[in-house]
Amino acid sequence: MLYYLFEFLDKAYDIPGAGVFRFLSFRAAMAIITSLVITLFLGKRIIALLLRMQVGETIRDLGLDGQAKKQGTPTMGGLIIIAAILIPTFLFTKLDNVYIITMIVSVIWLGIIGFVDDYIKVFKRDKEGLRAKSKLIGQVGLGVIIGSILYFNPNVVVRENSAVESSVVISQGGNIVDDINNSENIASIGVNVKSTKTTIPFFKNNEFEYADLIGWAGDHKSWMLPALFILMVIFIVTAVSNGANITDGIDGLATGTSAIVGTTLAVFAYVSGNTVFASYLNIMYIPNTGELMVFMSAFVGACVGFLWYNSYPAQVFMGDTGSLALGGIIAVFAIAIRKELLIPIICGVFLVENLSVMVQVSYFKYTRKKYGEGRRIFKMSPLHHHYQKLGYHESKIVTRFWIVGLMLAVLSVVTLKLR
Repeated sequence: MLYYLFEFLDKAYDIPGAGVFRFLSFRAAMAIITSLVITLFLGKRIIALLLRMQVGETIRDLGLDGQAKKQGTPTMGGLIIIAAILIPTFLFTKLDNVYIITMIVSVIWLGIIGFVDDYIKVFKRDKEGLRAKSKLIGQVGLGVIIGSILYFNPNVVVRENSAVESSVVISQGGNIVDDINNSENIASIGVNVKSTKTTIPFFKNNEFEYADLIGWAGDHKSWMLPALFILMVIFIVTAVSNGANITDGIDGLATGTSAIVGTTLAVFAYVSGNTVFASYLNIMYIPNTGELMVFMSAFVGACVGFLWYNSYPAQVFMGDTGSLALGGIIAVFAIAIRKELLIPIICGVFLVENLSVMVQVSYFKYTRKKYGEGRRIFKMSPLHHHYQKLGYHESKIVTRFWIVGLMLAVLSVVTLKLR
């Protein structure tokens, strides 16, 4: 909203400084600062409210050290994260941008699913919460909506044959242009087209067209391609949101990991939405995705701010209200900027946590059927509980997982040039 206000003031009254809102870098900085302030100040009040309402976490006895101390810790703290993401988004982004609309829908949709899950656990005293089938239906529903928007909306396009001539001057006053609008005015060659292309890491010609998978379909291609794309979106949204949900098992783990992933995706959104950098890096230029950097700045600020209360020993848990929303945001964001095939690297921590549960459950069922008794690969799953059983302190586990997340983030950024 502030973007439109200051744009009007700049055009109508030529107020000095009003034009600064045109710059992505300024609005991204304001978004991250605002989300931090909201999280730190609003968070304290929400935690106090949750305590008064006795909205405490019911901890299952898993035989882990320090587990009893967490009993009754306020949950549903994801409300803090959601508020700290949405408020800066409404203030500093272009709300008519299709990608911003998509992200807002994702936050609210998964936030509601997570809230209902937490509400059932806390107020209905049902430890199982929202049934897995109901939760899955909600995730599939979001996947269908997001997949349909990204496939059918005419504003979701890529630039074919985008290039910037080497002789073009890309600086103003000695500074490299960092604003999407300015860079487009300086140089953008090519045609915007609808496409289901995405990025494959580590390959020289690192673009992959989903349509190639159904080249054999002939006349059926017209309906099979959108079906394939939407199914892909459903799978990714469901997998990543559940991965974040599973990772949220010890203090600060999911929050810090999400902040690292968000920062990485913000870098990809910036370079993919800027003609100068897209041309220099020889990557796909996706018009209008630069605006997503402002949204992701709010996301990162919300995660970092929430760590103030969620780091060990946690004063509040995000609950499914937060973890499902965080995972869904990451998934939809990656798909929007055509980096979904990088998710196994960027979200490597989420992936390993997810796989540890799948492997543990599958092996247990297999051995019970074959030997009459279930056997386990890990002492406990998800993986972070395995290390707790080995005697590692929560803080050490979280810090080491963050380090792994940072290494994966660096590797992901390196794929821009390493092919």
